[in-house]
Amino acid sequence: MTDELGVDVRDGVMVITMNRPDARNAMNKEMAEGIAQALETLDADPEVRVAILTGAGGHFCSGMDLKGFLRGEHPVDAKRGFGGLVLQPPVKPLIAAVDGYALAGGLEMVLACDLVVASAGAKFGIPETKRGLVAGAGGLMRLPDQIPVRIAMELALTGNLFDAERALGMGLINRISSGPSLEAAMELALEIVANGPIAVRVSKQIITQSRAWSLDTRWEKQNEYLPEVLHSADAREGALAFAEKRKPNWRGE
Repeated sequence: MTDELGVDVRDGVMVITMNRPDARNAMNKEMAEGIAQALETLDADPEVRVAILTGAGGHFCSGMDLKGFLRGEHPVDAKRGFGGLVLQPPVKPLIAAVDGYALAGGLEMVLACDLVVASAGAKFGIPETKRGLVAGAGGLMRLPDQIPVRIAMELALTGNLFDAERALGMGLINRISSGPSLEAAMELALEIVANGPIAVRVSKQIITQSRAWSLDTRWEKQNEYLPEVLHSADAREGALAFAEKRKPNWRGE
């Protein structure tokens, strides 16, 4: 793992920290490939249930490293795309913990996460048009999926930044933390870890995949996912724990 990326696992939560504070965590190829590697581990390791993506030095990510871009470097992973994330997010839940700037590709990485916690001073935006570029790492597609289309159009065409309060009001983020975002993101992650791991994973899959399902097929397609949950040992354990008034002992089976 590169020195520009920190990966720590505790209590079933993987914390992935972008660590280029002098560059406001601008994304380069080495860091993108490191994030992709961490997400592969997240999905493969049954002991890791949720991940948090955050940045060191008071910022999330200011986008693509433009100096690297001028040298011909593209901060993408062959499989997972920009930032090792936007083309193929993980199967398990991923929370963005945002402090400071989440701009351009940084915001596009936020949009690829499942949940977002931001500190009060966080700033968001896709300012690519101000540099003669376009938000081609998913921003122009995911942003209008997640907020009203006209607001997304305004943000894309003007390149203007917006704060955490506006992001919360638009439904783009889940929570605003009173201090640094990581602590609040960890609290949210542990709420998820307390639940059945198969049920959590399948719930995310259905929410994500069903956006492309037609009204005529959505129930049929959902039913393809349910047996894995309903026939699991964890489903029986959840019911038994409720009856016995105790916490469930999840096995992920």
